[in-house]
Amino acid sequence: MLARLINMSGWYPVSEVHFVVLGMAGTLAGVVHAPLTAIFLIAEITGGYALFVPLMVVTSSSYLITKYFEPYSVYTRKLVQRGVHMHADRDRGLLAQLEPLSLVQNDFVPVHPETTLGELVDIFRHATRNLFPVVDADNKLVGIVSLDTVRDALFDDEHYTTTYVSDLMTPPVAVVQPEDSLLDTLSEMEHHDAWALPVVRNGLYLGFLLKSTILANYRRQLLKEIE
Repeated sequence: MLARLINMSGWYPVSEVHFVVLGMAGTLAGVVHAPLTAIFLIAEITGGYALFVPLMVVTSSSYLITKYFEPYSVYTRKLVQRGVHMHADRDRGLLAQLEPLSLVQNDFVPVHPETTLGELVDIFRHATRNLFPVVDADNKLVGIVSLDTVRDALFDDEHYTTTYVSDLMTPPVAVVQPEDSLLDTLSEMEHHDAWALPVVRNGLYLGFLLKSTILANYRRQLLKEIE
């Protein structure tokens, strides 16, 4: 209704579909007291995370306002009335049940700082990921090479033997420790607009945690709890 009124006023064109989707997410987050569930389900419906930031704003606002006036969700209210104790933070509780190390993806091909650009091109041809951890001889993470950031350099064949990974790599925007909570990891991903973060222990590279993997396992844990 708000989007329709704005469009009718001619003040500024807005997408009514986006407003409908955000309204659905806000309603779901408020009713079930689970903003992450709302974000994940709407992202699946829309087929991506293009609305991730507005979804975060709408669902968190809806959750906080609803929580203030109604401390229990539509699912937990009757249980509480029967005397069944419910966890105060549903999302945090569900994520706490997941083992972070079990979600680490280690199929990312590591490269070394002394690898030449020509060798890197050959690695790109056979890799299934577009992100490459840069490790030293002791397997310590020293940087990251992304296919998106070095795309222009790939066509500069004159420098295939004189340009090295150490010239192309960038420091990771953040790293994850195995003992870090998944909720904190998701917050870091949102803060840095990252879909994956490297996992290290004492500086040693272990793999990557993907936002999609965390959310998929969160959804499975939620369905398991409902069953």
